[in-house]
Amino acid sequence: MSFRNFSLKLFLFLGILFIISASNVYAASPSSILVDVIPTNPKPYEDVTITINSYANNLDSVGINWSVDGNTKASGIGKKSFMLKAGGVGSQNRVTITISLPEGVIEKNITIRPSVMTLFWQATDSYVPPFYKGKAMPTLDSEIKIVAMPEIGNPKNMTYFWKKDYTNDQDASGYGKNSYLYVNDYLEDYNNVSVVASTIDQKYSSEANIDVGTIDSKILFYKNDPKLGTIFEKEIVTPYRITEKEIIIAVPYFISPKQINHPSLIWNWSINDNSVDVLSFKPNEMPLQIQSGTSGTSRLKLTIENMDRIFQTDSKELSIEF
Repeated sequence: MSFRNFSLKLFLFLGILFIISASNVYAASPSSILVDVIPTNPKPYEDVTITINSYANNLDSVGINWSVDGNTKASGIGKKSFMLKAGGVGSQNRVTITISLPEGVIEKNITIRPSVMTLFWQATDSYVPPFYKGKAMPTLDSEIKIVAMPEIGNPKNMTYFWKKDYTNDQDASGYGKNSYLYVNDYLEDYNNVSVVASTIDQKYSSEANIDVGTIDSKILFYKNDPKLGTIFEKEIVTPYRITEKEIIIAVPYFISPKQINHPSLIWNWSINDNSVDVLSFKPNEMPLQIQSGTSGTSRLKLTIENMDRIFQTDSKELSIEF
């Protein structure tokens, strides 16, 4: 055999190996098809868009068939996206994507399971008076608790992945952790908290997010009646006239902590800019009494400071006529 013939046969042999290798590299493979579902965890009856892409195959020139629960819903050359409406709670739809590539047919299957999850929030250290009918609201530097209640299973038997302001919180995430505790950001008007809850077998998952904003704390004054107690139904507004001995009650709505006797709260009462010491064990009570034969106007002021949280300071003034 001549060297030339040997070289030719070797070249042909290597060419065959290259063709075989190339066909192996570009063979039809389900892993080469990427599926994107938006939203990832749809709510009941929400529109769901499914899109496919490939890093190894040109999908724009091949036939693609979409079927839902065995029934063809759409097909066409280069039909890379499909939209369907999710069913109700507890339902599921099996979407099958059939892609006819020159190298072979590929099938991809996706199951759509709609779910609902409710998020409840609570300002855990925000003060409101007894029997207050409203909700304690968060202020700057308030501690807030979010509780997730998914409808796809027992909340304590699921795994949770929490995010605050779109950043993963690994320490707060994990099995059975259906609540999230944080102190709000004083540099922002609100904080976004989101969570994905999944069953252990990863068959079912649900997600939700919530924006929790802050408001300003406020001090309101009320009259304390010897027989009826504090008259919460009527706020004292300036100017306020008194003719005898009275006790004014200050209520610091939404200030932290919720125990108004807490040592971190400093209560500073003053009359006409002169500091007044409150002898009562209740720092929110200010007794007033008019001396006989006197008349005029005085300025009553209260400032409350939280020594642990510099952004929680509030004040209120009241003009007293007598």
